[in-house]
Amino acid sequence: MKNTATIGIAALLAGAAGGYLAGKAGSEGTDEVKARAESIADGKSTRRTGSAGAGESGKSRAKQVDQILREPGQMARMQSLMDLYAGMDAAQLEAEAAKLDSLPMAQRIMASFLLFGRWAEVDPTGALAYSNTMGMGGMFVRPTILQSWASVDPENAAKYFTENPREFAMMGGFGGGRGPGGGESGAAVIAAEWAKINPDAALAWANGLEGRDKSGALNSVISEMASKDPTKAAQVAATLEGDDQARAYGEIAGKWASTDFAAAEAWIQSLPAESRDRAMSQAIESLAATDPQGAAAKVASIPVGRDRDRAIEDVAESWARKDPAGAAAWVVQQQTEDPEDAIRGVISSWTAQDSGAALAFIQQQPAGELRDEATTTYIWSNRGASPQETIQLAETISDEGSRSRTVGMAAMRWMQEDKDAATAYIQQSTALSDEAKQRIIESEGRGWGGRGGPGGRGRD
Repeated sequence: MKNTATIGIAALLAGAAGGYLAGKAGSEGTDEVKARAESIADGKSTRRTGSAGAGESGKSRAKQVDQILREPGQMARMQSLMDLYAGMDAAQLEAEAAKLDSLPMAQRIMASFLLFGRWAEVDPTGALAYSNTMGMGGMFVRPTILQSWASVDPENAAKYFTENPREFAMMGGFGGGRGPGGGESGAAVIAAEWAKINPDAALAWANGLEGRDKSGALNSVISEMASKDPTKAAQVAATLEGDDQARAYGEIAGKWASTDFAAAEAWIQSLPAESRDRAMSQAIESLAATDPQGAAAKVASIPVGRDRDRAIEDVAESWARKDPAGAAAWVVQQQTEDPEDAIRGVISSWTAQDSGAALAFIQQQPAGELRDEATTTYIWSNRGASPQETIQLAETISDEGSRSRTVGMAAMRWMQEDKDAATAYIQQSTALSDEAKQRIIESEGRGWGGRGGPGGRGRD
């Protein structure tokens, strides 16, 4: 239930706000969708003076983009780009897309998501065709195109998706979350947008799909339903089977708990035993966002296992934002199969707030998995610590693999500051194998180790 990059979300919203121009490729959508799109266009704020219109030359538009990207304030730049792209037709947007490669990477990401979000409402098939010429870059804008298209014309977006499944085959491999594959499939994206306009039509389409597409689309429709009418969503979920049903119940529980935890909890108790723990875990996650201590009191209702561990992790992470010491003390008391997952978020937050207090907590813990993960997270999070003190702390990690990786990372930092001192320390260390010492020294501060940070398992 935790998802993708902020810029991606902002861009998708920007695509929906960009308006709707006559000349959109493909068949016409329903009157309801067209009216909605026209309403968006009519309600749009007045464009900035000097923004490029349909009659301006490519050279003038290029200059305008350059000026926009020099404006102070990221939100101001985004708004200016939205205003600019909203005044362009498909040909002008294609011309702008050809210039994206000349921008610095951060600006290119922002502009490309905004541009393709708008292009998808003007000429979605043209935008998709262009994305197929972009190599790897096309993979990252294609979800934006599909969602923006579906937000104003879900029927034709669904038709295209069904007829061209390979174009969106990689979509489910990106993003976070608890679902299979981590990210959302193209079917799930379309279904979510369609359900905002016509949930019954979206549900009918989802039921006509197969396999993973059907599962993802049904979950999206039920999730959207649950935001407005959890009782109706529960009735639809009851018609599903197996993991599809369990996922749907979890989604409903999370949405329902965010507005009425008591009602959600009562409903969860009526579910089949095999779905109850997962649903309760997701309900607790929602409650933890506003009342982590209240959510902590509910964790005991879930038997020891994966669902309980997830609930503990969610509660600890939310609690740590305001009271990391309280969250850490609570985690230590919990029965959990993977204590390191819960303590990781707590220590990361605590280190940013009060690194000294976080270190004192670590030093009080007995040797074991929790202390190892807390130590590793502290070292990765505390970039301002003394390199020598960091290495000495890393050497206390009991797990050999984790100790070797963390010492290597600390040594890399030290070598960047004082290569001779770092090398001398590593050579006399008794906490590392000879092979590990050699690898660290040979890295010479260029990078070492097999992962980018603490943890690394993630959620399945």
